[in-house]
Amino acid sequence: MMGTGLFAEPTFEALLQSPHQVVGLVTQPDRTIGAERGSTRQTGRGMKTIALERGLPVLQPEKINTPEGVAALTELKPDLLVVAAYGQVLSREVLGVPPLGGINVHASLLPKYRGAAPVAWAIYHGETTTGVTIIRMTTGLDAGDMLAQEAIELGVTETAGEAEARLAVVGARLAVQVVDQIAAGTVQGRKQDAALVSKAPKLTKENGAVDWSREPVQVCNHVRAMQPWPTAYTFWHRQGHVAQRVTIIKAEPSQIMGETPPPSPPGTLQGMGADNILVAAGNGYVVVWIVQPAGKQPMTGADFIRGRKSQAGDHFGPERP
Repeated sequence: MMGTGLFAEPTFEALLQSPHQVVGLVTQPDRTIGAERGSTRQTGRGMKTIALERGLPVLQPEKINTPEGVAALTELKPDLLVVAAYGQVLSREVLGVPPLGGINVHASLLPKYRGAAPVAWAIYHGETTTGVTIIRMTTGLDAGDMLAQEAIELGVTETAGEAEARLAVVGARLAVQVVDQIAAGTVQGRKQDAALVSKAPKLTKENGAVDWSREPVQVCNHVRAMQPWPTAYTFWHRQGHVAQRVTIIKAEPSQIMGETPPPSPPGTLQGMGADNILVAAGNGYVVVWIVQPAGKQPMTGADFIRGRKSQAGDHFGPERP
């Protein structure tokens, strides 16, 4: 097994409970808490913890594709690699170690959303369904033959982290199913349609910046897509004060104002409820429920504004106009 984080753990545990022998784990090196913040991977029990509880060898190379990494993997004598959110692209030499090659548990309905952050980008782009695809690994990025696939519906308020946790369970079941088929010699694959390929590149902190000029549904999809990392953020511009960074934790499109376009520029405060604020966005409005100012605890949108004595012209937007 090769994997890291919460998405990989159900597959690892399912393989350990299957009739197949797991000969070892390859996972990312231990990181400090500060270093882990730069990762989209959610942590659960920990892949290393699960392996050590079962007395399995654990490899944690910084780079698996080095001669040393390949040699260590070879010593485990695997017949097959099962990979889920490992975090490194595998070389031809690594994939050539096991006689049966490798399979990958990928959290999208391939060929859509190839890459490191498929769940986040699916939500960002407004997809209402996503899924898991088990592919035969090649040196191309998520380009191998599809061996199994299953779709799920995305909830209208579901975050990327929440969806990934559900997909992890589906992926575990499909992975064991495919390993069973490989062992029985009955597995069948189908080629991906190259014309339908889309990309899901690794997220950066900059991807979290909210563009209030987008339509309300798009802004709210963005907020959902950026959780748990890097989170959606904006800056509160208040006359006479330095712009303040604010994380947007929960927001939804407003139905209150109907089809009436905002009279003010995107990002402008339009009103306040008991627990929320109404913000102009594109051709409509966003209800912002929960925010987190830099260095503070999460709070309601209304509490944020009450503590800052908003004046005309105060607004959310990029750090610099």
